[in-house]
Amino acid sequence: MSESKKLNKLLETESDHLSKLNSIVLNAVEEENLLSQKLFGIDDDHRRIGAMLADKVASFGGSWYFILSFLVFMLVWMMANLYMLSKPFDPYPFILLNLILSSIAAIQAPIIMMSQNRKEEKDRKRAMNDYMINLKAEIEIRNLHQKVDLLVKEQMQTLFDIQKAQVDLMEDIRRMVRKSDDNPR
Repeated sequence: MSESKKLNKLLETESDHLSKLNSIVLNAVEEENLLSQKLFGIDDDHRRIGAMLADKVASFGGSWYFILSFLVFMLVWMMANLYMLSKPFDPYPFILLNLILSSIAAIQAPIIMMSQNRKEEKDRKRAMNDYMINLKAEIEIRNLHQKVDLLVKEQMQTLFDIQKAQVDLMEDIRRMVRKSDDNPR
């Protein structure tokens, strides 16, 4: 086989390698599009008024500001009814205060639970998105391993072919040098 045919064959082999890599890359891009379409949106901007109100109540009800301010309110209520007022509107044992506390707790508890359920749903969606992204990363790592394995295998074969062509050329040059040494002018 002539040298130009060998070189053309090597170039064709390189072209085949590149087309295989190109198809692997296209498959990875297609998989990326599929994944991005499957991710769940976590949409906080389009909440209903009730949901926003529940989140605000839960945020306030679970804060130190609420606890301390309500503690101050209760102390003022008790002091006013025990010492400051001549005729207290809620005498000891503070039945009206207990009714107010119970009512607040009865209303606040389900509102906080609604907010927690909504946050739990968001967390579930985030966890699913994380899982899908991790799965995609694993697929990408496998694709990279395939690409590297393909490159190593095919590049080694190409290098062996190039090395063989170089050895053949060196043999041809050695023969020409021997001929010219054997036939001095």
